[in-house]
Amino acid sequence: MMESTFESTQAAMIERDAWNRCRFVPRDPGGHYESYFQRANHPRRPLAFWIRYTIFCPKGRPGDAVGELWAIYFNGESNRITAAKEVFPIESCQFSRSGLALRIGAASLNDGHLEGRANSSAGMLQWNLRYAGTEPPLLLLPRTFYERGFPKAKALVGTPNADFNGELIVNGEAVHVERWIGSQNHNWGSKHTDAYAWGKLRASTTHLTRSWSARRPGSGLDPFGRLH
Repeated sequence: MMESTFESTQAAMIERDAWNRCRFVPRDPGGHYESYFQRANHPRRPLAFWIRYTIFCPKGRPGDAVGELWAIYFNGESNRITAAKEVFPIESCQFSRSGLALRIGAASLNDGHLEGRANSSAGMLQWNLRYAGTEPPLLLLPRTFYERGFPKAKALVGTPNADFNGELIVNGEAVHVERWIGSQNHNWGSKHTDAYAWGKLRASTTHLTRSWSARRPGSGLDPFGRLH
């Protein structure tokens, strides 16, 4: 039984590496965005975070490619949301074509750990978090669609039902993270979804996980989700 569990865990890790590999091709003029976002909720209290590592390469201007850090902390007890974003030249970013291993500025993300900080006029967030999950990646599209040109936006959950542990610092205040429930997610494409709603249902007693997203057209955004 233990050997079977070990083998299934190893298989999930290998599959996760394959789905989390970076698709960005430097100097490709076709346009590209790619995001890895991690989100989790406190198991009982109305507290949550969302941290995203992003590549943005505008169509026809590959020399203007950048890396971005986005971080948001939601505190439902104080009805306060703290958000920060930083942008870095692509030369200060590193990405892996064989698995989840990237760096944007001084912030890093790999399979099981993320560390960094984002600082803006709206707020400052710093994180040092470990996460783990044994379930295989959850694909939101048929498997063959991920290597096709259509749809132009691809999305999947690299690590569903992950437990997060570590610490956040929100505007100088430490937030202890212990067994917060969340996921590691990956999306990419040549055209960002204009707007979407993200939902997740987790039922641990039946091992049921479902994720979904819905697009809203005509939102006044450019092909990369930027207001124009």
